[in-house]
Amino acid sequence: MQVLLCPPTHFDLIDQKNAYMAGGSEIDRAKAQEQWQSLCSALEDAGYQVETIAPVPGHEDMVFAANPVFVGFHKDIGKFIVPSRMVHPSRQREVPFYVDWYRQRGFKIFKVDLGADCLEGNGDLLWHPGWSRVYAGYGFRSTKSGVEKFGKAISKLEIPVVPLHLVDPYCYHLDTCFCPLNNEAVLIYPGAYAAESLATLRPLWKRVHELTADEAHKFMGNGIVANGRYLTSHITPHLESILWGEGLAPVIVESSEFEKSGGSLFCMKAFLP
Repeated sequence: MQVLLCPPTHFDLIDQKNAYMAGGSEIDRAKAQEQWQSLCSALEDAGYQVETIAPVPGHEDMVFAANPVFVGFHKDIGKFIVPSRMVHPSRQREVPFYVDWYRQRGFKIFKVDLGADCLEGNGDLLWHPGWSRVYAGYGFRSTKSGVEKFGKAISKLEIPVVPLHLVDPYCYHLDTCFCPLNNEAVLIYPGAYAAESLATLRPLWKRVHELTADEAHKFMGNGIVANGRYLTSHITPHLESILWGEGLAPVIVESSEFEKSGGSLFCMKAFLP
Protein backbone atom coordinates (compact mmCIF):
# COMPACT_ATOMS: atom_id res chain seq x y z
CA MET A 1 0.00 0.00 0.00
CA GLN A 2 1.31 3.39 -1.00
CA VAL A 3 0.51 6.97 -0.06
CA LEU A 4 1.71 10.21 -1.65
CA LEU A 5 2.89 13.21 0.37
CA CYS A 6 4.72 16.44 -0.46
CA PRO A 7 7.38 17.81 1.91
CA PRO A 8 6.52 21.26 3.37
CA THR A 9 9.76 22.82 2.16
CA HIS A 10 8.02 25.90 0.73
CA PHE A 11 4.89 25.82 2.89
CA ASP A 12 3.81 29.33 3.90
CA LEU A 13 0.82 31.62 4.48
CA ILE A 14 0.73 34.01 1.54
CA ASP A 15 -2.89 35.12 1.26
CA GLN A 16 -6.18 34.36 2.96
CA LYS A 17 -7.87 31.46 1.19
CA ASN A 18 -10.25 30.32 3.94
CA ALA A 19 -11.70 31.24 7.33
CA TYR A 20 -8.87 29.60 9.27
CA MET A 21 -6.33 31.99 7.76
CA ALA A 22 -7.92 35.15 9.16
CA GLY A 23 -5.73 35.25 12.27
CA GLY A 24 -2.56 36.42 10.57
CA SER A 25 -0.43 33.59 12.00
CA GLU A 26 3.07 32.76 10.82
CA ILE A 27 4.42 29.31 10.08
CA ASP A 28 7.06 27.77 12.31
CA ARG A 29 8.96 25.99 9.51
CA ALA A 30 10.94 23.70 11.80
CA LYS A 31 7.77 22.63 13.59
CA ALA A 32 5.94 22.11 10.28
CA GLN A 33 8.73 19.82 9.05
CA GLU A 34 8.64 17.91 12.34
CA GLN A 35 4.87 17.45 12.15
CA TRP A 36 5.04 16.36 8.52
CA GLN A 37 7.72 13.81 9.40
CA SER A 38 5.53 12.52 12.22
CA LEU A 39 2.73 11.97 9.70
CA CYS A 40 5.10 10.04 7.45
CA SER A 41 6.16 7.88 10.41
CA ALA A 42 2.57 7.25 11.51
CA LEU A 43 1.61 6.12 8.00
CA GLU A 44 4.66 3.87 7.78
CA ASP A 45 3.84 2.39 11.19
CA ALA A 46 0.36 1.64 9.81
CA GLY A 47 1.90 -0.35 6.95
CA TYR A 48 2.08 2.22 4.16
CA GLN A 49 4.95 2.97 1.84
CA VAL A 50 5.33 6.74 1.67
CA GLU A 51 6.04 8.21 -1.78
CA THR A 52 6.87 11.88 -2.21
CA ILE A 53 6.54 14.48 -4.92
CA ALA A 54 9.24 17.14 -5.16
CA PRO A 55 8.07 20.47 -3.70
CA VAL A 56 8.32 23.39 -6.12
CA PRO A 57 9.41 26.91 -5.03
CA GLY A 58 6.58 29.42 -5.11
CA HIS A 59 3.90 26.77 -4.50
CA GLU A 60 3.19 27.32 -0.82
CA ASP A 61 0.23 24.93 -0.55
CA MET A 62 1.69 22.02 -2.50
CA VAL A 63 2.00 20.15 0.81
CA PHE A 64 -1.77 19.49 0.62
CA ALA A 65 -1.48 16.55 -1.76
CA ALA A 66 -5.18 15.62 -1.64
CA ASN A 67 -6.38 18.59 -3.67
CA PRO A 68 -4.66 18.88 -7.10
CA VAL A 69 -6.15 15.65 -8.48
CA PHE A 70 -8.87 13.11 -7.75
CA VAL A 71 -7.32 9.65 -7.50
CA GLY A 72 -9.33 6.58 -8.44
CA PHE A 73 -9.42 2.99 -9.58
CA HIS A 74 -11.83 1.18 -11.88
CA LYS A 75 -11.74 -2.42 -13.07
CA ASP A 76 -12.03 -1.38 -16.72
CA ILE A 77 -9.28 1.28 -16.86
CA GLY A 78 -7.18 0.60 -13.77
CA LYS A 79 -5.73 3.46 -11.75
CA PHE A 80 -6.62 6.96 -12.93
CA ILE A 81 -6.70 10.60 -11.91
CA VAL A 82 -9.01 13.52 -12.69
CA PRO A 83 -7.01 16.79 -12.72
CA SER A 84 -8.48 19.56 -10.57
CA ARG A 85 -9.36 23.08 -11.54
CA MET A 86 -8.62 25.01 -8.36
CA VAL A 87 -10.29 28.26 -7.26
CA HIS A 88 -7.08 30.05 -6.30
CA PRO A 89 -4.51 30.65 -9.07
CA SER A 90 -1.59 29.82 -6.77
CA ARG A 91 -3.10 26.39 -6.18
CA GLN A 92 -4.01 25.85 -9.83
CA ARG A 93 -0.31 26.13 -10.64
CA GLU A 94 0.32 22.99 -8.57
CA VAL A 95 -1.88 20.81 -10.77
CA PRO A 96 0.52 20.19 -13.72
CA PHE A 97 3.27 18.99 -11.36
CA TYR A 98 0.94 16.47 -9.76
CA VAL A 99 -0.50 15.35 -13.10
CA ASP A 100 3.02 14.71 -14.41
CA TRP A 101 3.90 12.74 -11.29
CA TYR A 102 0.92 10.44 -11.73
CA ARG A 103 1.37 10.15 -15.50
CA GLN A 104 4.96 8.98 -15.06
CA ARG A 105 3.68 6.21 -12.79
CA GLY A 106 1.15 4.80 -15.22
CA PHE A 107 -2.05 6.52 -14.10
CA LYS A 108 -4.61 7.18 -16.82
CA ILE A 109 -5.48 10.88 -17.09
CA PHE A 110 -9.28 11.12 -17.07
CA LYS A 111 -9.95 14.70 -18.10
CA VAL A 112 -13.24 16.44 -17.37
CA ASP A 113 -14.04 19.56 -19.41
CA LEU A 114 -14.85 21.90 -16.54
CA GLY A 115 -14.87 25.15 -18.49
CA ALA A 116 -15.01 27.97 -15.93
CA ASP A 117 -16.15 25.64 -13.14
CA CYS A 118 -14.00 24.37 -10.30
CA LEU A 119 -13.36 20.91 -8.89
CA GLU A 120 -10.87 20.38 -6.08
CA GLY A 121 -9.76 16.75 -6.16
CA ASN A 122 -9.83 14.58 -3.07
CA GLY A 123 -10.64 17.63 -0.97
CA ASP A 124 -14.22 17.57 -2.25
CA LEU A 125 -14.44 14.14 -3.93
CA LEU A 126 -14.33 11.18 -1.55
CA TRP A 127 -14.79 7.50 -2.34
CA HIS A 128 -17.08 5.16 -0.49
CA PRO A 129 -14.83 2.32 0.75
CA GLY A 130 -14.46 -0.21 -2.05
CA TRP A 131 -14.75 2.34 -4.88
CA SER A 132 -18.55 1.91 -5.11
CA ARG A 133 -19.55 5.60 -5.27
CA VAL A 134 -18.16 9.12 -4.93
CA TYR A 135 -19.41 11.77 -2.51
CA ALA A 136 -18.93 15.25 -3.99
CA GLY A 137 -18.95 18.43 -1.91
CA TYR A 138 -19.62 21.83 -3.48
CA GLY A 139 -20.36 25.38 -2.43
CA PHE A 140 -17.03 26.96 -1.47
CA ARG A 141 -14.31 25.49 -3.69
CA SER A 142 -15.84 22.99 -6.09
CA THR A 143 -18.85 24.45 -7.91
CA LYS A 144 -22.20 22.72 -8.25
CA SER A 145 -21.84 22.69 -12.02
CA GLY A 146 -18.29 21.36 -11.71
CA VAL A 147 -19.58 18.45 -9.63
CA GLU A 148 -22.36 17.85 -12.18
CA LYS A 149 -19.85 17.78 -15.04
CA PHE A 150 -17.67 15.37 -13.07
CA GLY A 151 -20.68 13.17 -12.37
CA LYS A 152 -21.66 13.05 -16.02
CA ALA A 153 -18.13 12.19 -17.13
CA ILE A 154 -17.55 9.53 -14.50
CA SER A 155 -20.96 7.96 -15.22
CA LYS A 156 -19.30 6.41 -18.28
CA LEU A 157 -17.58 4.14 -15.78
CA GLU A 158 -20.92 3.49 -14.02
CA ILE A 159 -19.69 5.22 -10.86
CA PRO A 160 -22.53 7.04 -9.07
CA VAL A 161 -21.83 10.50 -7.63
CA VAL A 162 -23.65 11.94 -4.60
CA PRO A 163 -23.60 15.79 -4.65
CA LEU A 164 -23.48 17.41 -1.18
CA HIS A 165 -24.01 21.15 -0.68
CA LEU A 166 -21.63 22.60 1.95
CA VAL A 167 -22.74 25.67 3.91
CA ASP A 168 -20.20 26.16 6.75
CA PRO A 169 -17.18 28.30 5.69
CA TYR A 170 -15.02 26.40 8.18
CA CYS A 171 -15.93 23.22 6.30
CA TYR A 172 -15.08 24.54 2.86
CA HIS A 173 -13.92 21.12 1.63
CA LEU A 174 -15.89 17.91 2.10
CA ASP A 175 -12.89 16.24 3.75
CA THR A 176 -13.26 18.56 6.75
CA CYS A 177 -16.72 17.24 7.66
CA PHE A 178 -17.03 13.77 6.13
CA CYS A 179 -14.87 10.72 6.84
CA PRO A 180 -15.85 7.13 6.00
CA LEU A 181 -14.66 4.91 8.87
CA ASN A 182 -15.51 1.63 7.11
CA ASN A 183 -18.05 0.34 4.61
CA GLU A 184 -20.97 0.91 6.99
CA ALA A 185 -20.05 3.88 9.16
CA VAL A 186 -19.24 7.52 8.46
CA LEU A 187 -18.12 10.44 10.61
CA ILE A 188 -19.81 13.74 9.72
CA TYR A 189 -20.45 17.22 11.05
CA PRO A 190 -24.15 17.75 10.22
CA GLY A 191 -23.95 21.55 10.48
CA ALA A 192 -21.69 21.60 7.42
CA TYR A 193 -24.48 20.55 5.05
CA ALA A 194 -27.58 22.06 3.54
CA ALA A 195 -30.67 20.26 4.86
CA GLU A 196 -31.46 18.45 1.61
CA SER A 197 -27.90 17.13 1.31
CA LEU A 198 -27.93 15.86 4.88
CA ALA A 199 -31.20 14.06 4.13
CA THR A 200 -29.60 12.49 1.04
CA LEU A 201 -26.50 11.40 2.92
CA ARG A 202 -27.94 9.66 5.97
CA PRO A 203 -29.74 6.71 4.28
CA LEU A 204 -26.54 5.69 2.46
CA TRP A 205 -24.87 4.55 5.70
CA LYS A 206 -25.85 2.06 8.39
CA ARG A 207 -24.21 4.19 11.07
CA VAL A 208 -23.79 7.97 10.96
CA HIS A 209 -21.61 9.36 13.75
CA GLU A 210 -21.89 13.09 14.38
CA LEU A 211 -19.10 15.45 15.36
CA THR A 212 -19.81 18.66 17.25
CA ALA A 213 -18.98 22.01 15.64
CA ASP A 214 -15.95 22.39 17.90
CA GLU A 215 -14.65 18.94 16.95
CA ALA A 216 -15.16 19.58 13.24
CA HIS A 217 -13.53 23.01 13.37
CA LYS A 218 -10.51 21.41 15.03
CA PHE A 219 -10.19 19.03 12.06
CA MET A 220 -11.24 15.88 13.91
CA GLY A 221 -13.21 14.84 10.83
CA ASN A 222 -10.11 15.34 8.68
CA GLY A 223 -8.43 12.23 10.03
CA ILE A 224 -6.94 9.31 8.15
CA VAL A 225 -8.29 5.76 8.45
CA ALA A 226 -5.23 3.53 8.12
CA ASN A 227 -5.33 -0.21 8.80
CA GLY A 228 -7.31 -0.20 12.02
CA ARG A 229 -6.03 3.19 13.12
CA TYR A 230 -7.45 6.71 12.97
CA LEU A 231 -4.78 9.35 12.62
CA THR A 232 -6.06 12.63 14.01
CA SER A 233 -4.57 15.91 15.20
CA HIS A 234 -6.98 16.20 18.14
CA ILE A 235 -9.21 13.88 20.18
CA THR A 236 -12.15 14.19 22.55
CA PRO A 237 -13.75 11.46 24.72
CA HIS A 238 -16.74 11.63 22.36
CA LEU A 239 -14.65 10.96 19.24
CA GLU A 240 -12.54 8.36 21.01
CA SER A 241 -15.68 6.42 21.96
CA ILE A 242 -16.88 6.48 18.32
CA LEU A 243 -13.52 5.25 17.04
CA TRP A 244 -13.17 2.37 19.48
CA GLY A 245 -16.78 1.40 18.73
CA GLU A 246 -15.83 1.08 15.06
CA GLY A 247 -12.67 -0.88 15.84
CA LEU A 248 -10.27 2.01 15.22
CA ALA A 249 -7.40 2.96 17.51
CA PRO A 250 -6.84 6.73 17.69
CA VAL A 251 -3.31 7.92 16.92
CA ILE A 252 -2.49 11.56 17.63
CA VAL A 253 -0.39 13.31 14.98
CA GLU A 254 -0.10 17.04 15.55
CA SER A 255 -0.80 19.34 12.60
CA SER A 256 -1.06 22.76 14.23
CA GLU A 257 1.16 24.51 11.65
CA PHE A 258 -0.93 23.20 8.76
CA GLU A 259 -4.19 24.04 10.52
CA LYS A 260 -3.16 27.71 10.31
CA SER A 261 -3.62 27.30 6.55
CA GLY A 262 -6.96 25.51 6.89
CA GLY A 263 -5.74 21.94 6.45
CA SER A 264 -4.84 18.89 8.48
CA LEU A 265 -3.84 15.27 8.05
CA PHE A 266 -6.27 14.06 5.37
CA CYS A 267 -5.49 17.08 3.21
CA MET A 268 -1.79 16.22 3.27
CA LYS A 269 -1.95 12.81 1.65
CA ALA A 270 -3.31 10.89 -1.33
CA PHE A 271 -3.73 7.12 -1.10
CA LEU A 272 -2.52 5.35 -4.24
CA PRO A 273 -4.54 2.38 -5.56
